[in-house]
Amino acid sequence: MKRALILVVLLASVAAVRAATPADCWTARKQGHRTEAQACFAALARSSDAYTRAEGLWGLEQWEQANEQFRLATQPENSKPLCKVRWGMLLHERFNDGEAADLFREALAKDPSNAEAYIGLATVSAESFSGKAAEYALKAIQLDAKLAEAHELLADLALANDDRDMAAAEADKAIALESDALDAMAIHAALELIANRSPEAWLDKMRAVNPNYGEGYARVAHQLELHYRYQDAVTYYRKAIEADPRLWAAHSALGIELMRLGQEQEPSRELQLSYENGYRDAATVNSLRLLDSYKNFVTTRDGTTILKLNKSESDLLLPYMQSELHAILATYEKKYRMKLTGPVQVELYRDHEDFAVRTLGMPGLGARGVTLGEVVAMDSPSARKPGDFNWGSTLWHEMSHVFILTATNFRVPRWFTEGLAVHEEGKRSPEWKNQPTPEVLAALRDKKLLPVARLDRGFVYPDYPAQVMVSYFQAGSICDFVEEKWGEEKLLDMVHSYAQLKTTPQAIQQNLGLAPEEFDKQYLAWIDHKYGSEAAHFDMWREKLKALVAAAKQKQYDTILRDGPALVEMYPEYVGDASAYELIADAAKTQGNAGRESEVLAAYVRRGGQMPDLLKRLAALQETAGQHAEAAATLERLNYVYPVKDEELHRRLGDLLYAQKHFDGAIREYNAVVASHPVDKAGAEFKLAQAYLAAGQKDKAQESVLAALETAPGYRPAQKLLLELQEPSPKTN
Repeated sequence: MKRALILVVLLASVAAVRAATPADCWTARKQGHRTEAQACFAALARSSDAYTRAEGLWGLEQWEQANEQFRLATQPENSKPLCKVRWGMLLHERFNDGEAADLFREALAKDPSNAEAYIGLATVSAESFSGKAAEYALKAIQLDAKLAEAHELLADLALANDDRDMAAAEADKAIALESDALDAMAIHAALELIANRSPEAWLDKMRAVNPNYGEGYARVAHQLELHYRYQDAVTYYRKAIEADPRLWAAHSALGIELMRLGQEQEPSRELQLSYENGYRDAATVNSLRLLDSYKNFVTTRDGTTILKLNKSESDLLLPYMQSELHAILATYEKKYRMKLTGPVQVELYRDHEDFAVRTLGMPGLGARGVTLGEVVAMDSPSARKPGDFNWGSTLWHEMSHVFILTATNFRVPRWFTEGLAVHEEGKRSPEWKNQPTPEVLAALRDKKLLPVARLDRGFVYPDYPAQVMVSYFQAGSICDFVEEKWGEEKLLDMVHSYAQLKTTPQAIQQNLGLAPEEFDKQYLAWIDHKYGSEAAHFDMWREKLKALVAAAKQKQYDTILRDGPALVEMYPEYVGDASAYELIADAAKTQGNAGRESEVLAAYVRRGGQMPDLLKRLAALQETAGQHAEAAATLERLNYVYPVKDEELHRRLGDLLYAQKHFDGAIREYNAVVASHPVDKAGAEFKLAQAYLAAGQKDKAQESVLAALETAPGYRPAQKLLLELQEPSPKTN
């Protein structure tokens, strides 16, 4: 009797499967009925209809076969737009967002009111942190108000922008439409964690629908990651894997997150596991390649720092990096009144693409550095075009993040930690100060600055191409404004408020005594006073600069010398390509006016100009004029811009410092010459020996002179110096 009952149930299940639709199968999968879902997908895969077969094969994870069936299904002219939408979602799942987006657009060309196609566009846009993601999701809701998935996506986007009220509201809408809106439940759980509350009530609801829904934990982890909670993200990626051991995306994300925290062995295992099971997105593949490249790195440790540099440039860069890092630690420990709990690790990447791998899945991919707890990853100077990157200002910026994230226990809004870091660059050097770029002036002109309470969204999902850059400027200038009006102590008070889990409106009210709306009003008046005239005349300045460039091409040097100064006055902060400073300096040089050339190049440097060729020109002019200390200072600036592949820089600076009896600096520079593998290695070692001897370091002087003679045994100056070193020191009474 029992066997008969089982047979009846099985036959009923088979009949149900035969009648099932793709939506039924995916719902069964979503709700955790994996066995039933697999049977359902298998039945779909046997269908005579290509689209239905494609859905079945997709569910069975036979992706290549599913792709071919979708191709067949979409060939007929009268194929339904849904076929292209679903094909696009398959391609998205298999790491091909470019072709996926094309398919969504093709579906919309057939059916402009297709809400699912807009969901597809929103999904791929969100992957690249495009501001159009929310626009597409809202369009989907306009077309289909009952589309719970669109509300879930809007909730996810809102929380990434730290708009917690909107995130909760959109998640609630999704749950009201579908009781099994698992991603909405995950967003609510993430909201609780970010607010330092227990997420268990929402996780229990998610588990009640599907106890094995690893995607929910992974979604929580990703939101924690976007809110700087890297260790907590690791915890939730582990929970995702525990819930669904076959969730290879979570294995990969866990590996990458652990890499960000400075680990290597476990990340390698997790990423390899993902790769071997067919999860081969760009992040997984590139992260494995990056791990493999670590054999080319040298790691140097002391009590407070760990420096990880490429072998090919470690000898040259290490002294500069280590010295600057110790200065930063001393400055910030005093300023922020705290010490870090452990050593900070700084990694430099010669290849910008290797650095980019460290930031995959994070906003702001144009960045030159990223802080991951007590690990800082950044470009090496050699990864960038000379003059395009200042490693010193970047290191001060990122180390500010290390302290502020630690001080707030990683509970700080993105705008504030970025703004404070930009502010700190300017405190380190006026030449590194936050300056308005042309994109910033255009945004000021067009009134595109965001209210302070919503400034986070300008960093994560920008509405226009330059908005991330504009948001960095705005956040930094807000911190400048707070310091100027209320004093720098108020910035530290705001840090403490964020550590107490205050929101931005609460932190501003508590520390500055203003509602955020009034703060915005006062800040906008302040920024308009500083740069309003420049912004208002930006278009005129741009046209005049074009005319000045044209005059330079026609060698109209008198015109440049006459009109250039007025252009500098219109926008003195512009030190980019073809700046008026450079054009005037070139004209002055052509006319043999070294004094004016030097004067205008010095003004260029004071405003933050850092093109190596221009700095070298200024140093040469200063040296010729007998301004040796000024020439050395100019070349010291260049060390923060492009110290690699520049033997001439280090030799010239070493000679200047040696002549001024700054022997420690000369030793550093001559060591850099040796590390540059110069053609005249014997000469470089000899100069280094002389500097060591002048500094009273006879043992090291002897090592260097012997190295010179090993390269060139007949080098007479080195032979003579060696004899001097071997003479006994005169006795003293």
